Amino acid sequence: MRRTFVESQDGLILLGAGPVGRANFSAARALASRVIAADGGARRALALGVMPEAVIGDLDSLDSATRAALPEGSVHRIAEQDSTDFDKTLRHIAAPFVIGLGFWGARMDHGLAALNVLARHPDRRCVLMGGREVCFLCPPELDLALRPGTRVSLFPLGPVEGESEGLEWPIGGLKFAPDGRVGTSNRAPTGRVRLRFTAPRMLVMLPAGALEAAVRALAPGAVPPAALGG
Repeated sequence: MRRTFVESQDGLILLGAGPVGRANFSAARALASRVIAADGGARRALALGVMPEAVIGDLDSLDSATRAALPEGSVHRIAEQDSTDFDKTLRHIAAPFVIGLGFWGARMDHGLAALNVLARHPDRRCVLMGGREVCFLCPPELDLALRPGTRVSLFPLGPVEGESEGLEWPIGGLKFAPDGRVGTSNRAPTGRVRLRFTAPRMLVMLPAGALEAAVRALAPGAVPPAALGG
């Protein structure tokens, strides 16, 4: 039976070892106050002035100085080498949504591996944030409230079809595939977008400023009231 190391009624911030901009971290903190780390992401958390509640991974990137600074009982080692630390951590936490930083943007191979994890765990509502973008796996139905004119890019991780309302270029009747049709650089003229897909295989990519809109769409009712309208 899979053990859950962190269980939360509110959203969680999950830090990886990659670069994390302070502006992005502040935007995430406005929506979720609890911070955990995947392996070497603990060092990133301390550099940002935050003590992670838990550190999960195979611990091959956790240096001795960082480990010594962590509270007793907060480090959880998962020895298997068949998955990334992001995968290990996402599997062993439970929350209405997760905002992942430090997993996407520094290295292409790490970024692609993180997207693979999203595809393998469609039950987890996780938004990856890096640089100027946020990215998440679209559930079968999604209702987004964006600023008018927001860019909405779609990229399939497998064969999938869908329908849309509110996109400048509707997607109904199109057959998407990683080696075929993709849907990058679409737009939401009025800001309101509804998406429906035949399977959880479509990535949605939005500007970083749409983080709250993405979280509210993925986990309705889970965003703290103080963050609404931000």
